[in-house]
Amino acid sequence: MSAEDTPDDEDEDLRYFVRIGQTDLDGTKSVERSLTEMNGIGRRTARIIAEEAGVDRRATFGALDDDVIDSVVELVESIEEEIPEWMVNRPSDYYTGEATHETGNDLSMTRQHDINRMKKIDSYKGVRHRGGHKVRGQRTKSTGRTEGTIGVNVEEIKEDMAAEAAEAEEEEDDEGGL
Repeated sequence: MSAEDTPDDEDEDLRYFVRIGQTDLDGTKSVERSLTEMNGIGRRTARIIAEEAGVDRRATFGALDDDVIDSVVELVESIEEEIPEWMVNRPSDYYTGEATHETGNDLSMTRQHDINRMKKIDSYKGVRHRGGHKVRGQRTKSTGRTEGTIGVNVEEIKEDMAAEAAEAEEEEDDEGGL
């Protein structure tokens, strides 16, 4: 029996999209793989969520029962209670000092707020962000060039030399004609 010959019963019960927060996850993939599509959840966190929910991590996510999917969604929303403190992606919040684990759009919004705060207080990292430069001490002499040219552009030099030679010939012809 090939993949195309699957019974229609499985397709009727399959949820193609599973919504967690403001993120649509692919229901045709395994639980672990579809959870990793969400920002803030990696393979290890997805495996912990599947274990805590009592779900086989290799099971198709959209084929699970609705109550099992709801338990996975609840675990994702309260993930900082399930994982150890060393595993959270925000171990010390700037304002509260608490350890939280941000997921989905909350992660990108929090990151943007942090960058804006650094820019506002004119920290070194904020100045680098504002200028569009590398922030974390990477090498900038040979990489990260925004211009299209690196080093010497030989073709441009040859074109300039050919244009100068053509101008010189025109001047000689003009002088010879007088």
